[in-house]
Amino acid sequence: MSTTAAPPAPTDPAPNPLSTRLRAVLSGTGGPLVGLVLLAIVLFIATPYFLTVNNLLNILDQVTILGILALGMTFVIVTGGIDLSVAAVLALSMMVLGWTSHNAGWPLGLSIVAAVAVGGLCGLLSGLGVTVAKLPPFIATLAMLSVARGTANVITDGQQIVGYPDWFTALPTERYFGFLTVTAVVLVVLLAAGWAYMRYRGGGRALYAIGGSAEVARLAGIRVKRATTGVYVVMGLLAGLAGVVLAARLDSSQPSAAVGLELDVIAAVVIGGASLSGGVGRIPGTVVGVLIIGVLRNGLNLLSVSPFVQQIVIGVVIALAVMVDVLRRRRDH
Repeated sequence: MSTTAAPPAPTDPAPNPLSTRLRAVLSGTGGPLVGLVLLAIVLFIATPYFLTVNNLLNILDQVTILGILALGMTFVIVTGGIDLSVAAVLALSMMVLGWTSHNAGWPLGLSIVAAVAVGGLCGLLSGLGVTVAKLPPFIATLAMLSVARGTANVITDGQQIVGYPDWFTALPTERYFGFLTVTAVVLVVLLAAGWAYMRYRGGGRALYAIGGSAEVARLAGIRVKRATTGVYVVMGLLAGLAGVVLAARLDSSQPSAAVGLELDVIAAVVIGGASLSGGVGRIPGTVVGVLIIGVLRNGLNLLSVSPFVQQIVIGVVIALAVMVDVLRRRRDH
């Protein structure tokens, strides 16, 4: 009896290496980077003033505060949290800096330490609210937003404090080697340290584990409460430092400073590829997100777009970034 060989089982088509590589790039830091390049090209075509050395240096200086805050927010979002109080804590730290140096007569160096420490204390209270009081991060930091902003106004009854030494105001304005300010160097050093910590240190990898599943991380031996509280403390310290930088830039301390800045900070981190669900986020992506926000705002200013319209544009960008995050998570699952 003759037998007929069974037809070969159908096989899946071989994956296209180019499409696979392109998909990997667009799902990581490469996607936002492509967006940044396209945005820069559009603005270069729209205005001749965009792609000039002075303007690019201005963008670097302008994103310093946003970059400092976004670094801390990356840590928080990777753990699955969020911090809505960063702008208010920044303003409170500014007022502590101004009041202690002008009214209390403290040396400015000591006032800087006090301002950063107050930011760290606010972060500690937010962290304890999340880990000990079991408040959702949204509620804990929203409460801190109100407390910090109110305290900032109470310190001087809503009045600004003006006038700092020349050496202090020169930190964000005087360029060394023709292009770098002291505050820009501080930002670069902080970002490099944050990247190294997240990539090479066990504590950085633990943050991803907590964001993926806090319970699984706890069972694996990670001290979840301590690590979670720690990221809010770091966020507060960086907000305090950002307040010092902003005071130097403005040559004043203002209780109403940085209103709404927390939205730009969250947007920069999410645009950079971090997931609001936690467990995903990288410092290089955050850097690209910060630059996208900075370039976008700079370009809109060069085009004389109304600040109110700019708010609309940034809101749309935030919505699109979150939509991309949701679609990415659906595809991965």
